[in-house]
Amino acid sequence: MKPYLKTLNLMVLLAVLPSCALLGPDYKRPENGLPEIYKKQAAQQSGAVLEVPNQWWTLYQDAELNALIESAFEQNANMQLALARLEEADAIMREIGFSNWPTVDLDADAKRGRLTEAGQFPVFGDNPISNYNLAFNLGITLDFWGKLKRAKEFGHANYLSTKFAKDTVTWALSSLVANNYLTVRSLDSQLAVTQENLKISEESLALTQRRQEGGIVSVLDVHQAELVSENLKSQVLDLERLRALSEHQLAVLTGQLDLTIEQADVLKLPVPPTPPVGLPSSLLEARPDIQQAEQAMIAANANIGVAKAALYPSISLTGSLGGESVELGDILKSAAGIWSLGVTFNLPIFNKPLDARVDQATAKQKQALASYQSAIQTAFREVNDALVNLRQYKARETIAQNKQTIAKNILRVSQNRYQAGYSAYIDVLDAQRSHQQATQAFVQSRQQVLTASVALFKALGGGWQSQGNQAIE
Repeated sequence: MKPYLKTLNLMVLLAVLPSCALLGPDYKRPENGLPEIYKKQAAQQSGAVLEVPNQWWTLYQDAELNALIESAFEQNANMQLALARLEEADAIMREIGFSNWPTVDLDADAKRGRLTEAGQFPVFGDNPISNYNLAFNLGITLDFWGKLKRAKEFGHANYLSTKFAKDTVTWALSSLVANNYLTVRSLDSQLAVTQENLKISEESLALTQRRQEGGIVSVLDVHQAELVSENLKSQVLDLERLRALSEHQLAVLTGQLDLTIEQADVLKLPVPPTPPVGLPSSLLEARPDIQQAEQAMIAANANIGVAKAALYPSISLTGSLGGESVELGDILKSAAGIWSLGVTFNLPIFNKPLDARVDQATAKQKQALASYQSAIQTAFREVNDALVNLRQYKARETIAQNKQTIAKNILRVSQNRYQAGYSAYIDVLDAQRSHQQATQAFVQSRQQVLTASVALFKALGGGWQSQGNQAIE
């Protein structure tokens, strides 16, 4: 058998041999150590629902909120950045995936040059001469130690981590838009309440002025009524300023810099759903930040195998087939044919930086594990906090509504007594102040309930589903 056929047979044998070993640890999901269910869940209520869609913001039944969130998904700058990073991660994953594919190149060159005729060796033939070369080159790296397989694991996990990072941006962005929108709506309601109180105070001022002109009350009552009206005007300006700032923030979040939101009443938004009892803590796995942390841990785990494989021999096969001639027209003829086959073997013998890279990869895997555990614990705390807040804010809203009703009755009685001459104007002022504070507190309580529900949806990573007492994602 000719020598080149022996070499070719050896190269084919090496190429089809399976990997001798897969270096580095295989990934195993660590125990999260979480309780089965959240300890701060409220008792089952009549308003509890057993299913909430992942597009939880639709439960508020507000078409403008839905449109703002969709606009944010399409136009927000952070979303565009996350999508670009995802495209980059996809390209990196494909690059790694093709790393064990053969590479085929086409090389072609043409040269013309003159040799010295005064040198040591005589020149035969034409001088200057031309030389033409055309060849296909083939190369393949053999993955004996699983380096390329581990690299593929790393690339795939890195891609998924980036995908979940994009989902995390979406997840956080939806709650951020919802909270800002609820703030705008709350300020709308507070403005309406303050403007109504201003109208009442101006009517009271006009009445007091008439009574002062008739000599029934002193000018002190008029000045007190004037002060109340001026304070309310100042509050209206401040609320309008806060609303404009919140609207500007929504404009940036949604990518609509000319955004204008018409006024509406936050009290018209439906009360958010209550989660069912027995919601399992395993629902945390649906959170994109936790999924991102786990994929980062998988990538770091695979990178240990890549670093360890670098300490072992690397073997590459190379080949070339083409033609070389001094005449361009002869380059494809059999007499001009050239070929080569080769095996490249590289074994690190003394390379301390490679040992250090293994230690670095191991340390990064430990960091990724700690980050994953921290993400799990933080998420569990956030869900418990959100459950407590939702329950307490609902109870406070009921109390605030009762206080508003009582304050309204006190104001009505005090106004009647003042007009009848049975009480001083200071009683009316106190009643107006109490009514205004109670009404504002009720509006703010509704906002707190709504934002607490947003926080719960965010903490759970979206919606939930349940069958009977067992909830599943």
